[in-house]
Amino acid sequence: MLIVKNLHAGYGTSEVLTGVSLAVKQGALVALIGPNGAGKTTTMRAISGLVKPARGEVFIDGRPVQGMDASRIARLGLAHSPEGRKVFGTLTVEDNLLLGAYSNLPKFFGFRKKSAKDLERVYDLFPLLKNRHLQSAGTLSGGEQQMLAIGRALMANPKVMLMDEPSMGLAPVIIEEVFTIIRRLKKEGITLLLVEQIAKRALEVADFAYVMERGHIVAEGTPAELHKNESVLEAYLGEVSSVV
Repeated sequence: MLIVKNLHAGYGTSEVLTGVSLAVKQGALVALIGPNGAGKTTTMRAISGLVKPARGEVFIDGRPVQGMDASRIARLGLAHSPEGRKVFGTLTVEDNLLLGAYSNLPKFFGFRKKSAKDLERVYDLFPLLKNRHLQSAGTLSGGEQQMLAIGRALMANPKVMLMDEPSMGLAPVIIEEVFTIIRRLKKEGITLLLVEQIAKRALEVADFAYVMERGHIVAEGTPAELHKNESVLEAYLGEVSSVV
């Protein structure tokens, strides 16, 4: 469903990604883990078109999308729930959600009618958002804004969803709620690429994972395989002492 081949990208003259390759099969949840500054967020931004790759290929459902504008890539079936949530604080919760569905909505009128089914799906997943649908998004807590960012991405009915650092800045009890939601999305068969700083939590929900350092992939495998990799255990999972 999502294939990335030899991706190079960066900012200005600074190259951050130096040949990233990964794949996410349809219906799978793949985690991308690694230290701060490894290039995980840049990878997500290069896939979604927010950063233009210098070279390399990105395919969504078999179609090459590298170099396209982010809006066009979104119309082809990719949704991006970004690091830091990036909700529109002055707009209501419901207007934020409707913006997520813009590529499927009429140009002028009938937004809510057209999106009613998708709104109910998101409100079923996040009852709190339904209760606050007329509230300004900027007045929500960090955890509530994260739910809104995920819900906004879901409104596009994406073929592939990118989720970047969903636990960032959240209290432990809210992180647990977020991962409960991620498990539910996985159960529904949504194709997910998850960047997550808490590696243990990411591997608990992932079908497959990639480990990234200094702009490239240094290890990959199922969670079970990565738990047998001493360097991964020591660097990211803190379990090297348990390896026999």
